[in-house]
Amino acid sequence: MYHFSAKISFAFLFLLLCQSHFGFAQSDSLLLSNGNMIVGEMKSMKQGVATIETDYSDSDFKIDWEKVKTVRTETEFLITVESGERYNGSLQSRENDEVYILSAKDTLGSVKKDHIVFLNEVKTDFLSNISVTLAVGYNFTKADNLSQFSVRSTVGYRAKRWALNASYNDIRSNQDETESVKRLDAALGYQYYLKRNWFTLTEVSWLSNTEQNINLRTLGKLGIGKYITQTNSAYWAVHAGASYNNESFTGDNLDKDKNSAEAFLATELNLYDIGDLSLLTRAVVYPSLTESGRWRVDYNLDVKYDLPLDFFVNFGINLNYDNKPVKTASETDYVFQTTFGWDF
Repeated sequence: MYHFSAKISFAFLFLLLCQSHFGFAQSDSLLLSNGNMIVGEMKSMKQGVATIETDYSDSDFKIDWEKVKTVRTETEFLITVESGERYNGSLQSRENDEVYILSAKDTLGSVKKDHIVFLNEVKTDFLSNISVTLAVGYNFTKADNLSQFSVRSTVGYRAKRWALNASYNDIRSNQDETESVKRLDAALGYQYYLKRNWFTLTEVSWLSNTEQNINLRTLGKLGIGKYITQTNSAYWAVHAGASYNNESFTGDNLDKDKNSAEAFLATELNLYDIGDLSLLTRAVVYPSLTESGRWRVDYNLDVKYDLPLDFFVNFGINLNYDNKPVKTASETDYVFQTTFGWDF
């Protein structure tokens, strides 16, 4: 009888521990508009897509945010809403599509569910808050041994009040009895978020291309911007400021180095609620402050198609225009890229 009671007690304790673990691991819940409930650990909601991990699936569920009816979490998130306000807290749905944002001791605010535009699980380790994309492309043609290689990559880190972003894009083309064609552009930028969707920005970028005889252009920018709109389906931002341009050139009979001051005016549009497609376009105009009549334009367009397992195909256009290039150089340089990549 003693052994039987001990076995019952051990089994009860085991089940209790399992239940406790299950309750801890699956602390967040999403009620969908079709009545289904998903319980697990919610990781994020970005660009209108919520990601939640469950014990009963080998891979995370990705769910359109508009199909979520109510949300309750114990997980703490970095939260951004349409008005530009930012919080650290958990979520609890109430009546009339209202969601309360809660801290351990207080209610921080309330917002309509569809007005939440960004959620990211708050973690203490630095690496968990980093986002990375890497895409590569390669072409080879037997005729004249033409080979082309390209790489596009980004790295980002987003905190409650600031974000750090870096990019590196490189294209190289080689062909028998022809000079190599090279183009490299890279950037490192910092944004600090203010109230009412305003932000400050600091950026350093680098450009090298053979079409415009640019050995290296280093551009430092300082400015202020605003998100005109920021929703679950798109954002549109504008920003302006001043920049310092340091250029070195390749070629005979050219001034090898040149410095100038410029103003800049930019607009950026990101659409990400068009099925598996997303579109990012950006245009920046640089009127010179020290060279009379000179102005430049940088334009980018990226169309991304999402594939399973976080893979994607990207089509990109980069264009640089200078109405007063150095001698023998072209006013315009542009490149079309098709690459295959991975988000991780």
